[in-house]
Amino acid sequence: MKYPVYIVKNENTTLFKLSALDLPGCEVEASTVDDGLNSLTKAIETHLKILAEYGEKIPNAKSIDWHMRDNAAGIWAVVDIDIVPYLGKSQKINVTLPELLIKQIDDRVSKSPEHKTRSGFIASVCVNELSRD
Repeated sequence: MKYPVYIVKNENTTLFKLSALDLPGCEVEASTVDDGLNSLTKAIETHLKILAEYGEKIPNAKSIDWHMRDNAAGIWAVVDIDIVPYLGKSQKINVTLPELLIKQIDDRVSKSPEHKTRSGFIASVCVNELSRD
């Protein structure tokens, strides 16, 4: 899931404040934007892990345009987080799909470093579809 990141330069210091507005409390300060993005990614992953441990739903990411209504004076970035590991314990299910669709999925998985397995691909597509409002 691609979480928008709001970045503001602190006027009184040399630090940048980076916030994942869809995940309350996920914000960091850093001396560079790159360091901040790395630190924020770790903070987001920790936040999602805690949500998963408590069985809480993973918040959907809203668009940058949506967030800009309230936060226009800043810099925007996006952090792409694989949320599948935070959706709970995996369970085996039996799914019937057409042969050609399975072949297309397998071809995509074999060419994509993003997806390691057929199941992971199907899970990420489902998450994307379910997150649409």
